[in-house]
Amino acid sequence: SVGELLETQFRIGLVRMERTIKERMSLQDSDTMMLHDIVNAKPVAGAIHEFFGSSQLSQFMDQTNPLSEITHKRRLSALGPGGLTRERAGFDVRDVHSSHYGRICPIETPEGPNIGLIASLASYGRVNDFGFIETPYLKVENGVVTDTVEYLSAIEEEKYSIAQANAKLDKKKAFINDFITSRVGSDFSMVLKENIDYIDISPCQLVSVAASMIPFLEHDDANRALMGSNMQRQGVPLVKPKAPLIGTGIEHQAALDSGSCVVASRSGVVDNVDSGRIVIQADVDLSSEDSIVPANVDIYHLIKFRRSNQNTCINQRPIVKKGDRIKAGDVIADGSCTENGELALGQNINIAFMPWRGYNFEDSIMVSQRLMHEDTFTSVHIDVLDTVARDTKLGKEEITRDLPNVSEEALKDLDESGIIAVGTSVSSNDILVGKVTPKGETQLNPEEKLLRAIFGEKAGDVRDTSLRVPQGVDGVVTNVVVFNREGVERDERTRQIEQELLNSYEKDHHDEIRIVHSNLVNRILTVAEKKPLSADVLSIQGEVLVKKGTKISEEILLIIPLKSADGIQVTDKNINLKVGTFVRNALQQMYLLENVYQDRCEKVSKGDDLPPGVIRMIKVFIAIKRKLSVGDKMAGRHGNKGVVSTIQPVENMPYMEDGSPVDIVLNPLGVPSRMNVGQVLETHLGRVANGLGKKIEEFLEKNNPAKQIRSFLKNVYECQVAQKHFDSMDDQTFLEFVQKYKP
Repeated sequence: SVGELLETQFRIGLVRMERTIKERMSLQDSDTMMLHDIVNAKPVAGAIHEFFGSSQLSQFMDQTNPLSEITHKRRLSALGPGGLTRERAGFDVRDVHSSHYGRICPIETPEGPNIGLIASLASYGRVNDFGFIETPYLKVENGVVTDTVEYLSAIEEEKYSIAQANAKLDKKKAFINDFITSRVGSDFSMVLKENIDYIDISPCQLVSVAASMIPFLEHDDANRALMGSNMQRQGVPLVKPKAPLIGTGIEHQAALDSGSCVVASRSGVVDNVDSGRIVIQADVDLSSEDSIVPANVDIYHLIKFRRSNQNTCINQRPIVKKGDRIKAGDVIADGSCTENGELALGQNINIAFMPWRGYNFEDSIMVSQRLMHEDTFTSVHIDVLDTVARDTKLGKEEITRDLPNVSEEALKDLDESGIIAVGTSVSSNDILVGKVTPKGETQLNPEEKLLRAIFGEKAGDVRDTSLRVPQGVDGVVTNVVVFNREGVERDERTRQIEQELLNSYEKDHHDEIRIVHSNLVNRILTVAEKKPLSADVLSIQGEVLVKKGTKISEEILLIIPLKSADGIQVTDKNINLKVGTFVRNALQQMYLLENVYQDRCEKVSKGDDLPPGVIRMIKVFIAIKRKLSVGDKMAGRHGNKGVVSTIQPVENMPYMEDGSPVDIVLNPLGVPSRMNVGQVLETHLGRVANGLGKKIEEFLEKNNPAKQIRSFLKNVYECQVAQKHFDSMDDQTFLEFVQKYKP
């Protein structure tokens, strides 16, 4: 495992350090020797850096989309130090084995020379303390399935008879049939229900996360399912993600576990929302008299247009609104490839299986222009360009707007510091950061001497080395980051960036204090509402804020600042004790929040750790919008891949019986020989789901839609869980719920 590999490297580093310590101890005088003279941590740090920098098993994380990220983290490899080499690995090592059941996915593996050597952990598999992979089963006693979950390794499960997850059970979880299909090791047989020891917990425990996201997986040939699970990881995040109409039920869990969504850590009410952050007033027990109660405010900062390792765009969007009540564990913001907390790697589009004038010959794909106009398959990619100002032998390089032989037109988007403004549209060869580098001293001819005398020294001594947009890049500047060495004077742009950061910290701090104060007011009202004050409440400066005898109310308490709240006194001593506890707790929270705020502000003004000789580094992030075009690869979840051959106007596309044009035309010959019939079943069920969405849309336009939609959906979904879910919502919540599922 990763921990053991790291432990080995750490041990190597310690052995190297031990050697240097022994050498120094033998050379130095033991009386004057200090600990820092003999101990050097560099060998340990060097061993760790070497492991992460050059080991075959240390890889740059695949961040194309959330699924590729989660799959990369769950990868198993037989290669690397102490493992096999792909040349020597035979068929036996690569083949699927019965011990893989529920531990290693038999489907997801690369197609090339690494087939079978690199695998993926199954959905419910885990590595135990001894390094063996275990999978969970439910214990069966006398033909009745219990709620006891036991994890078994491949060696432990060999002696047990294990039933499959789809075995029929009655309401008491007892097997209905007398003979049950079961597995003992690699042998399958029919066994009496009394002889069954365990049962699988889920049909998808056999396969990995990516493979379990393929609908109708059982109807696809294994080779095509392999391609489907691998190609889902290649999908780029789209501008408008859409959750699949036909899913397998694991999309929500995959989105949560990938970490791309923002999840509420505590229950509460949404206090404030904007595109960059969500403020939640967490629930607290108002009557609690505990001396230590955590602050009831949670602020979630959303990731905006961050570049991933593969240059795709990571962007989070809030899906709650002000006043919404949320529970702990609810998704409050979507990630780059999620919609309403469900993984959304592609789009729901209308498909026709038919030939069309040879444009879908040999897996070519014909696409409607509508998909381009509506940005259905448009994605955003982020490129980063950077430049550094160094201290050279000839002098310091300078970031400036004053560039030699450059027109004012070329400098129009640069600020006073010579750095481009955020939000500017840029194209090839535009200047992003103005930079001049000192030239070497050269012998000047009379004409150059005259020019230098007229135009000043600078033009002759420096050359333009500005950062420019590369050829073929058109986009929008989304962010500029400036790094300065400690002690270097800040330019105007750096001060502006720092001020924006300080303003955001101040806004957070203001909201935190406001919610803590509001919570204190509510807690005091629970014990002292309408009670008269027994003394004047004074401000820190000694001014009277509220006079003695005034009855306590919400308006009065909101006038009193948090720091003056300890002056609130009534005639009842027991109430005073409770109020005192509430105030002390609020002040403690306030001081804690102020310390955090001060620490964050201090870090802003600190210099950055830059490589030797570098004075300043500037990174410019450019967002590039890419539309679907001829030559792009498209793929479904069943290994049905192809290349776009033509993009046709909507009026040229084949149309359905009701006159609606299709969005994409696939070759029907791509189905029988590939044996991935799952794509046809998905298409049929997708049309049904789309029809349900249209029916819901029709109901929404009528009077009293909630009642009609509820009865309609109850007829469609006969499952008890779904019916209870529909009944548990009031009309307003129910309508908000169904709005999400319109086509």
